[in-house]
Amino acid sequence: MIKTVQSSFLPRSLRSRVGIACGALGACVAVGLGEHAGARSIAGADARSADGQEPSAPRVALEAGLEQAFLEQGIRVDVAGGTCAVGVEVCVRGELLEYVLVAPNGAAHESLFATGVRPSLLNTALLALGVEPGTNVAWVEKDPPPEEEALRSGASPFEVVPPSGDGFRIYVAWQESGEPETSGDEVHLHPLGDLINNLRTGRSMRRHRWVFLASRMVRPRPEADEEVLAADLEGNLINLSYFRAGNTLLTASLDDCVHQTIWMPNSFLVPERGARLMLIFSRERLERLPVSLAEHLPRTDRGGDEPGEDR
Repeated sequence: MIKTVQSSFLPRSLRSRVGIACGALGACVAVGLGEHAGARSIAGADARSADGQEPSAPRVALEAGLEQAFLEQGIRVDVAGGTCAVGVEVCVRGELLEYVLVAPNGAAHESLFATGVRPSLLNTALLALGVEPGTNVAWVEKDPPPEEEALRSGASPFEVVPPSGDGFRIYVAWQESGEPETSGDEVHLHPLGDLINNLRTGRSMRRHRWVFLASRMVRPRPEADEEVLAADLEGNLINLSYFRAGNTLLTASLDDCVHQTIWMPNSFLVPERGARLMLIFSRERLERLPVSLAEHLPRTDRGGDEPGEDR
C-alpha cells in the first residue's frame, strides 16, 4: 500500500477530490502545490525523464503501487497503457436513458449500467492517467434575443454550448460462448455509443470522446463543515443527457445530448439485465482489447430475452 505520494503536478483545484479517494485507499497524499499553469495529475506528468530515457525505477514502483492499491478496490488501472477498467452490471434494456453509469445510490432506473466502485475512487484512478477536467455544458443567452414571434413558435432564448475539454474514449467488453463447433469464446469490445440508440436519428449514438468533469465538491448538509464529492453523494457517475450542475465524473458531448427523451439501450446488442460486463476508459482509441484485460474479461451467455424486453 502506498503511504505517500509526492507530486508538484497535482492541480490545486483537485486536491480535496483526490484526498477523499486516497483516504479510502488508506493512502496519505502529500501535495506540492505547483504554481505553474497547466499543472498535470500524478501519473500524467513526466512519463519520461528530461533526457528521454525510460521512467526511473522509483516512478515505475510508484505506478505499480498505485495500480495495486486501485486493484484492491475493484479498479484495474494501467498507467503506461492509459486505461482504467471497472466491472459493471446491466440495469436498463428497454427504457429511456439519462445516465450511462451509476453507483448503488444512483438513478439505476434510468441508467444503462451500475457499478459497486466508489465514485471518488474511480475519479482518482482517472486522474492518475493524466486527464485534465474539462468544461461542462452551458446555456448562454442569445444576443440579440429571438423576436417574440420566434419565441412563441418554439425558438429557444439560449444557445447550448456542449461540454469541451479532455476526456476518455469509453468501451464495453465481455465474452460469451461462440458457435458449438468452435472451442473458444467470442470476445466483444464495443465503443460505448454502439450500445445506445438515438431515437431522433434512428442510429446508434455517434462515437466520441466523453468529457471528464471530475464532479464538484458539495456540502451534504448546509451545516456540514466538510465537503464531499457530489458523485459520491448522488451516485451518478456518467451522464448521457446534459445537466447544468456538473455533478458527474464524465459527460457525453454531442449536440443531441440536450434532449432527454431520445436515448435507448441497443437491446439487440446489450446483454440481458444483470449481466456483468467491463467498462473501459481509454486515453486513446482502442482497436483491440488490451492484453492486460483479456484474462479478466467477464463472461455472459446469451439469454432468451426478446429485443427490447426488460426482465
